[in-house]
Amino acid sequence: MTPVAVTGLGVVSPFGAGVKAYWDGLAAGTCAIRPVTLLDTEGFRCRIAAEVPDGVAGSPRRSRADRLALVAAREALDDAGVSRRERADAALVVGAVGGGMLEAEAWYWERHRRPVRATRALHAIFPSSHAEVVGSVLGLGGPRETVVAACSSGAAALALAADLVADGAAPLALAGGVDALTRICFMGFNALRLLDPEPCRPFDRDRRGMSVGEGAAFVVLERADRARARGARIWAELAGSGTTTDAHHVTAPHPEGEGMVRAMRAALAAAGVGPGAVGYVNAHGTATPQNDRIEARAIRAVFGEGRLLVSATKSMIGHTMAAAGALEAVATVLALAHELVPPTAGLDAPDPEASFDCVPRTAREAQLEAAISNSFGFGGQNVTLLFRRA
Repeated sequence: MTPVAVTGLGVVSPFGAGVKAYWDGLAAGTCAIRPVTLLDTEGFRCRIAAEVPDGVAGSPRRSRADRLALVAAREALDDAGVSRRERADAALVVGAVGGGMLEAEAWYWERHRRPVRATRALHAIFPSSHAEVVGSVLGLGGPRETVVAACSSGAAALALAADLVADGAAPLALAGGVDALTRICFMGFNALRLLDPEPCRPFDRDRRGMSVGEGAAFVVLERADRARARGARIWAELAGSGTTTDAHHVTAPHPEGEGMVRAMRAALAAAGVGPGAVGYVNAHGTATPQNDRIEARAIRAVFGEGRLLVSATKSMIGHTMAAAGALEAVATVLALAHELVPPTAGLDAPDPEASFDCVPRTAREAQLEAAISNSFGFGGQNVTLLFRRA
């Protein structure tokens, strides 16, 4: 794979707006999963989630998710120093699922309760709305794509954008993922009894389920030689990616993690490195008993026992759905840049099946040359991104 540099980062997370707030929260092992304020949770088993704090910038005429995406995308472009002229040819790839569903739900309830006249405007609800808004507002005139791949959407967007840049379809690309908390997501996972009433505990022996969250993250990608020629700061190199589909079950992953294994091995092969070069895995780590166990099995099949550091940032920011792969990719890049592995918060009793160091509760200093970020979505939609130290 042609070397692709990460030259810009932008984030809106449950810690607030900006990469600094995000990294400070992760590095401190702070859990941002708290009582829900956006939705009525009366009567639900789980009443907590990781919400973005109040004060998201932007016009209230736009959906919450569009506003999250714009803030993160603008920060990434500014961080990379991308000029208005350069944006005219830049590609845009957005991983999305929920679209403007939060506002559509509110519109529906208002119509249901006041059938004569609804006072709330109905925002664009399709996932593609984010790419249209971000591309139009920020002047991105190159190829424009929306990737809908469940919880792997954000990671798949980065993989596709890297291919566009490496193949010369665009000189640079802005790629990421976004999702806002919605009733259908929160109520659905509650109904399935997949949410823990307490903050989730990935890889803990006594884990009881996931926590949901929201946010947005974007990165700027460009060929490494182009980035060096213009004197850009290179955060890391996106050296390889692997994308597979289990085709095993509508929702469940393959019981042996067969597709997960192929995705990780494909990323290693694309980067031209062996398993021993990778020192850290940012796990998908949802804290559901089945998924954590299968992911641990897959990681062990690729990397063996022992030395690997593996942590799950969902323990701090929850599962942010389509944004998860992008937020976790940024966390992985920052871990390489700062030589610090974020912890798995709330981990007290590691599951014996996770036979590696899960970095419990406290961040760990580590000199890393390469790290991977795993995203494994419903139905076996698997994406692994491999980042190499700049």
